[in-house]
Amino acid sequence: MTTWSQFTEEAPRICELFLRRHRATGNLCMLGTLRADGWPRISPIEPMVFEDMLVLAGMPDTRKFDDLARDPRFCLHTATVDTNVTEGDAKLFGTVTDLKDESVHARFAQKLFDDSGFDIRGQKFDHFYIADLTSASTVEVADDQLAITIWKPGEGERVVTKR
Repeated sequence: MTTWSQFTEEAPRICELFLRRHRATGNLCMLGTLRADGWPRISPIEPMVFEDMLVLAGMPDTRKFDDLARDPRFCLHTATVDTNVTEGDAKLFGTVTDLKDESVHARFAQKLFDDSGFDIRGQKFDHFYIADLTSASTVEVADDQLAITIWKPGEGERVVTKR
């Protein structure tokens, strides 16, 4: 499994852009999953880096989590509203694992409360999905060029430019 620190070490440019765009949108990203009928689903989510894990948690009984329970593949995209992509955007791809460790759930709930005041302490998690990143990319526009940075575990980043 690719830990967050491993991703940060191997893909610093992509990680920095992802975190910058994540913060700029109030932590909002768009999550791509596959529905039971095979069609794609796009859902809002507020992922969180916690204890060296990228956590995809949220409200219980949502269809996006049903999708992930059935097929763990996902794409996470930073929310973009600028058609010129002047701030760049990032996509993370991978699979999820449903971590059942209730002590981790409790620490996550406490951190969420400490950071935001949102109180889910003491509640049982239906799912606690952690991401295993299998690839990532960014798009940035500068000097009339499109710079696409691509990462896969163990391969580092590479940049492809297009005019």
